[in-house]
Amino acid sequence: MPQLNKLRTALPGGPGGDTAPPSSARLRTALTVFFALDGFLFAGWVVRIPAIKQQTGASASTLGLALLGVSAGAVITMMLTGRLCRRYGSHAVTVVCGVLLPLSIALPAQTHSALSLGLVLLVFGAAYGGMNVAMNSAAVDLVASLRRPVMPSFHAAFSLGGMVGAGLGGLVAGGLSASTHLFLLAAIGLLVTAFAGPALLRHRPAVQPRAAEAPTAPGPDAPRRKPRQRLDPRARRIVLLFGVIALCTAYGEGALADWGALHLEQDLDAHPGLAAAGYALFALTMTIGRLTGTLLLERLGQTRTLVLGGAVAAAGMLLGALAPTVWLALAGFAVTGLGLANIFPVAVGRAGELAGPSGVAAASTLGYGGMLLGPPAIGFLADWFSLPVALTTVALLAAAAAVLGYGARNATHA
Repeated sequence: MPQLNKLRTALPGGPGGDTAPPSSARLRTALTVFFALDGFLFAGWVVRIPAIKQQTGASASTLGLALLGVSAGAVITMMLTGRLCRRYGSHAVTVVCGVLLPLSIALPAQTHSALSLGLVLLVFGAAYGGMNVAMNSAAVDLVASLRRPVMPSFHAAFSLGGMVGAGLGGLVAGGLSASTHLFLLAAIGLLVTAFAGPALLRHRPAVQPRAAEAPTAPGPDAPRRKPRQRLDPRARRIVLLFGVIALCTAYGEGALADWGALHLEQDLDAHPGLAAAGYALFALTMTIGRLTGTLLLERLGQTRTLVLGGAVAAAGMLLGALAPTVWLALAGFAVTGLGLANIFPVAVGRAGELAGPSGVAAASTLGYGGMLLGPPAIGFLADWFSLPVALTTVALLAAAAAVLGYGARNATHA
């Protein structure tokens, strides 16, 4: 065993002979499994919301307030998780959240009032938010170790897990109670964590140097400084900028999830089944875009990928919102999914390059805020103007993401 470790250390491939060990493939597989599990569990919960609503006797408004528990728990926990990742390591925090998330998903089916539902969803949201920050932080370190822009592949796994979770949930919704379904999801989640977790726990993520954290000048007080330097104000602004870019793309995801089908059915007289296919098509093209994201990043670089993605999404959403026919609108939704696919992974990845887990936490929190902001903002604008006009704000924010991405081109290597 010592001889094997010496051989691994001696392999060429980087400064001083240091290179990603063969175990990186196992780490990448395990981390991909956690991304897929996150999407699978969240989608499985979402498809049972109607049954939980009936079980608790909640009205539409009280259910909406209870569902804010997921958002509140996630947003509160995301910034705390960044600190936990710095102290205990992103791998360990990912595995802990991989246990907490399945356990918490079983709780909503045990509630019988909107108040109790909201309280347990705080726990679920906290586990979900922690999982997202921890696994993205681990992914940022692994991307740096591999020296390949593979971040989109992890988010593709999340999208695929969500599609499988939603599809499976739809199939069993008629035959299984919400309680049984969510208990099964909890069991699956714990088994997957038990299978994939050891691969993360066996290996500490490499500590990558952050240019933004390095002291700008070696002054006489340098030896007394703490190992971790605080980000300078410019670096903080850049991290926030990437967070806003993430917000812009998450706004579109949330808006299309909640309003896309209604637009097709209400404004374009689409059949309900065809209208429901609108978001499915958007999610499918987003998954395809993320699966090809690594190749795109290697060919174009991060800045061009952000700018091109934002421009394509803006054009697609203008078509989707303003097209006079269902089929043109569906084409617009598909193009929008391709355009938005890699903006969030790139933004979170670049924030992580600058500030580690804290950068991932800040960008993820802002991005998640965009997903929360989108649906209600579209609703208010639809009341004031019309739903097609309201949906054009998705195009506006996608274009803003492109402009901001170009403006941040010198922040990290592109």
